[in-house]
Amino acid sequence: MIHTNEAATIGYMYIEEEGTVGYHEAPIPQLFIVAEGEGWVTGENQKRISIKRGEAVLWEKGEWHTSGSETGMTAIVIQSEELHPETFMERKKHA
Repeated sequence: MIHTNEAATIGYMYIEEEGTVGYHEAPIPQLFIVAEGEGWVTGENQKRISIKRGEAVLWEKGEWHTSGSETGMTAIVIQSEELHPETFMERKKHA
């Protein structure tokens, strides 16, 4: 899925129905990949952007963000000082 020359951590999280992950700062770059379900994410502007299975978002080091779901969502979170998902993922712009 990903290759880094720096240490990386990989987490698996489930956000329950009507659940949220509180607004927080990314200590290092974080790649949030939705494995199942759908929900939303925000960046520093706190504008909700819909996200679903197979989609991902990258938060840069120091970027404030949150995520949540009305129906439940499972995600894989990869954190590393060296993340370059653009080398293997297509970039999708949101308005």
